[in-house]
Amino acid sequence: MSATALRPNTPRPATPPATPTGRRRRSGWWLPYALLAPAVLFELVIHVIPMVTGIWMSLLRLTKAFIANWGRAPFVGGQNYGVALDFNGAVGAGLLRSFGITVAFTVLVVGIAWVLGMAAAVALQRPFRGRALFRTLFLVPYALPMYAGIIAWKFMLQKDTGAVNHFLYDNLGLGGDKPFWLIGDNAFVAIVVVAVWRLWPFAFLMLMAGLQSIPDDVYEASAVDGAKPFRQWGSITLPMLRPVNMVLVLVMFLWTFNDFNTPFVLFGNAQPPAGDLISFHIYNASFLTWNFGSGAAMSVLLLLFLLVVTGLYLLVLNRRSKNA
Repeated sequence: MSATALRPNTPRPATPPATPTGRRRRSGWWLPYALLAPAVLFELVIHVIPMVTGIWMSLLRLTKAFIANWGRAPFVGGQNYGVALDFNGAVGAGLLRSFGITVAFTVLVVGIAWVLGMAAAVALQRPFRGRALFRTLFLVPYALPMYAGIIAWKFMLQKDTGAVNHFLYDNLGLGGDKPFWLIGDNAFVAIVVVAVWRLWPFAFLMLMAGLQSIPDDVYEASAVDGAKPFRQWGSITLPMLRPVNMVLVLVMFLWTFNDFNTPFVLFGNAQPPAGDLISFHIYNASFLTWNFGSGAAMSVLLLLFLLVVTGLYLLVLNRRSKNA
């Protein structure tokens, strides 16, 4: 007789009921998707669809003859890009000159705004009487509505009635004729000053928030070792603010390089050559000459340039962070 037959009869465990082939969804599974749906919809409407439309427009000869019916505009492929990148032609030469002005404008504005923001943040790091008042005053340009602030600067930069010339030539007694700030070569100085005035409080706010995360014990220990304030700034403040500066410089670069409101409000449609920033140049190429295909091609080229610069910037910083 086999061992199986001699084994006493034991009750077998009950077989669990068969599970359904598809997993049963818990109640309320749709709530996260419903909450994300408005954001995704607005992202599509505000960013994705206009971007795709602009790329499609850049492939058409979309002039004023076809504004009423875009579908009839002839497809020209990369012809608009070829015209924009032909620096021997009038369109390409104008775009290249505007690009150079924008690069100089961006470097100056971002650099000066960062220096002013850093200086103000370090100066207000230590508690003293009236610090809250200074913090509030420094943030006024950032809190002021953009158009209101630029329009105020436009009035102040007028030749005969502006507050700038009145202060420099009437109060300080500078010799010579009062300059025009909104035309000629002085327009570049004017637009840099206004852009710095608008941007530096943002740098100050970000750097001030970053400084709050640095423990005071580090500064106290370095002071005991004999480190002076400038040495503390170079050896403690800058290294510990590196993550903040990485994001801050990139954001300020993108905002400044794409700045349209400042030249548009200051100069109107007839901007001087010295203030011909690339975003305003593309606007004029589209809406003054009514060549929307060419303007769309310039916009796509600007988008590609910013994407490449941003990618290289992040790549270099990530490599430095790994090597550090």
